[in-house]
Order: sequence, then C-alpha cells, then structure tokens
Amino acid sequence: MDPHNKGVAEAEFFTEYGEASRYEIQEVIGKGSYGIVGSVIDTHTGERVAIKKINDVFEHVSDATRILREIKLLRLLRHPDIVQIRHIMLPPSRREFRDIYVVFELMESDLHQVIKANDDLTPEHCRYFLYQLLRGLKYIHAGNVFHRDLKPRNILANSDCKLKICDFGLARVAFNDAPSAIFWTDYVATRWYRAPELCGSFFSKYTPAIDIWSIGCIFAEMLTGKPLFPGKNVVHQLDLMTDLLGTPPPESIARIRNEKARRYLSSMRKKQAVPFSHKFPKADPLALQILERLLAFDPKDRPTAAELLSDPYFNGLANVDREPSSQPISKLEFEFERRKLAKDDVRELIYREILEYHPHMLEEYLRDGDRTSGFMYPSGVDRFKRQFAHLEEHKSERGTLQRQNVSLPRERVPAPKEDAVHDNDAEKIPQMEGDGSEHKGNYSARSLLKSASISASKCIGVKEKKVIEEEQIDEHNEEVDGLCQKVASLHT
Repeated sequence: MDPHNKGVAEAEFFTEYGEASRYEIQEVIGKGSYGIVGSVIDTHTGERVAIKKINDVFEHVSDATRILREIKLLRLLRHPDIVQIRHIMLPPSRREFRDIYVVFELMESDLHQVIKANDDLTPEHCRYFLYQLLRGLKYIHAGNVFHRDLKPRNILANSDCKLKICDFGLARVAFNDAPSAIFWTDYVATRWYRAPELCGSFFSKYTPAIDIWSIGCIFAEMLTGKPLFPGKNVVHQLDLMTDLLGTPPPESIARIRNEKARRYLSSMRKKQAVPFSHKFPKADPLALQILERLLAFDPKDRPTAAELLSDPYFNGLANVDREPSSQPISKLEFEFERRKLAKDDVRELIYREILEYHPHMLEEYLRDGDRTSGFMYPSGVDRFKRQFAHLEEHKSERGTLQRQNVSLPRERVPAPKEDAVHDNDAEKIPQMEGDGSEHKGNYSARSLLKSASISASKCIGVKEKKVIEEEQIDEHNEEVDGLCQKVASLHT
C-alpha cells in the first residue's frame, strides 16, 4: 500500500475508533448510582458537552435494558424539545465491555431547580415552558411512545428559557398487539406526577393521557412553586386528587377494572370540586382553563398534546410549522421488549446501538457479523477511565459540584443550531440574564437562571426551599395493600 494512503487509512481508523482523544474532561459535575458525568470540551469544535459514564451496565439486566431503551429512543426521537445524544464511544471489545460513555448536549439546569430558584416566574415564562413541553410531547406521542416518567427533574433547562425532555428509561413504545401485562407490570414512576389511573391500576390498557396528566402537575407547580399532589402514599395521592377535582362521577368509576380501587372510590365521601380560580387565585384565567383540561380525572377527557397546542392560551405563540410530528416507530426496533433477555443478549443489542454512531464499524458489523467479535478496537475508553479517576481523586481541590439527581448535567452552552429554525418564538418571551448566542468560556454549573424581569430570583444552589423529595415506588408493592386497608377501615 502507498505510504500516503496507509497514513490516511490509519488516521480515519483512529479518528473513528479512538475518538476519546478529541474530548478533554474539565470537571466532574454529576455522580450517582448510575455512574458519573463530566463536563467536557470537544477539542474539534470548542463546544462544551457532557459525557455520562455508566458503570457496570450489565450487573443487572433490568438496568441494562433501561439503558438500551433510552439510547435507542433518543436516537429515533430527534426534536428540539428532546435532549440529544451526540455520540456514544465505541467500547474496546464487543463481547466484554462493561461501561458505556455517552456524549450528550449540555444543559444548565433542570426545571425542578428553576422552580426552586424562581418563586415569581412570570405568566410569560409559564406559557412558553408549557408550549415547549406540549410541542415535544406531540412529537413523542406521534411516534407511539409514552414517556411515563415526566417530572420537573426530567426536563432540562437553559437560561434562554429553552426546555428539553430527558430520561426515557421508563418510556415504552405502544403497539396495538402488545400484551398489556408485559407492557406495564414494571411501571415504576414518581408518585406525585402519576396519573390517577396508574395510582389504582384502574385500566388494563393505558393511553398517552398518562403523560398529559403529568404535564398538568408540572404546569401547576410552575404556577405555585410547589408540587400539586405531594402524596405520602397511593391512597393519600388519590385523596389529594379528589380534594381538588371532586369525587369522580359514577360512570367514570364504573369503567375502573380494578375492583379494590373501584370499591374505594365508590366508598369515598362525596367531594365537590374546588374552583381552580380559588386554588390558583393569581393565575391567568386562560392558564387555569388549560390546566383543567390537563388534569381531567378520567383519561378519556384529557385532550391530546396536538389538541392542546391549539388552545386559546397559546394564541400568538403556537405555529403548526414549528410543531412537527414523528412517524410511528417500527415495532422491529423494540422486539426485545417482548422476550426475556439474558445479559449477553442485552450487551449485543447495546453494542449494535452504539455502532449507529460509528458508520464504518456498522458497515463491517453488518457485512461480517460474528467474524469481527474477537477484535480489540483501539478505543479511548481506557483514557477516559484515567481522566475520571483523576478528577474524582482531586475533586476537593477543584471544588467539584456533585448533583444528587440522575438528570443530565447542567452547564451553559450556546443554543443548538438546529433550534434556530424551530424556535423563532423565543423572542416573544423575556430572556434570562446572560442570554446570548455565543459561547463565553467557563461557566459554573451554578449558573444564574433568572429572568431580567424576575427581581427576587437567586442563584440556583444558593436559595433553598424545604422540599420533600419525591419518592419512587412500584405500584404493585403498595397501592393494592393501601387500598385494601383503607376500604377495610371504612367498612368496619
């Protein structure tokens, strides 16, 4: 081979397989049971991104399946209101890798932190935030995907008021012939934002309305600064819902298939609905009108995201040209959901998903199949292990910010270029301090997230409110026992 051509071939090879050399880790900004997140400079572009190192992926097959589901969905769902995976590093060995390095776009904070730090969000902020969430949800639902775990911590935020939905680990793709028992029995979600039909296992078949309810709870939290239904358990959760919305009518109760839940709601003392204008006295009447639609107790009464975008509340903001729909996702992408997977099965599926970010290797994989399985690739993973270990060891010297939530890291970045076409409406809202299109160097992960119109706002991480942490529970461990006990006490 010509020496020049050989050099070019080697350069292409190492660019693809040893891509870690292009990233320089600046600091560790997130750490949890899932692994560790670093704020990273892409030396090719100068852009600041996030790299999430997920440790011991295959220790538990259920956790590995959740990671597979999330990286697959984030590849298939490309939208300005959904967080984007930029790249996934190629592991050195197809059969033996244990850790995964995922490169995400970097966001400054999440909506939970924004609400905590700004107890005086303006009506314009709330309206624009809700518009983005519904626009993203319209796209997600058009692909037959249910997110199933929407909450403020799973919505990323930048100081230009841009929101992005993240954490699709509990999401599912709905197929008409999917057995509901397989589809929903593993449902684990944050109780405070869980739709009533999930609190009581009311129905055997669920709809995208479960996500619409969660958006309603989030919107109410924007308006008041605190969770709307902070239930201590499933029964308390239903009590809080009915305290506000009133006892559901007999026809709604009659459609509930769970006998214990049906008996409990039938035995409940009759409650009248509280007018939303009393519960939210300072809110815009149009905001309360759409909130009532979002929080309909019966899922059949909740509108779709597409229908909600045409609500009068969004007059002057909604634009069908900026509200794309997706094509339904092929069931072939999620055949793995229908069968029990072994550890090696999930490893192979994740490896195949990683190859989507390495087109040359994907071509070889599709052509040669198992014949490539023994090859050790010159991956940059070992180099990253050393970088992460060094930063963890010296984190006290660098003043590392450690985040407790699993959401992606927050750091100031310029607005993604692809958003420019879709987000012309951004100029209709008050811009937060420090807004600008150019990257301005090292920003702290405690970046100020407040509007120029919000005088009382404080830096995130400084102003603290006492907020009870949302609990995550498995509905099948708690709700039936809780309802049984409550019903029993009512009849004695």
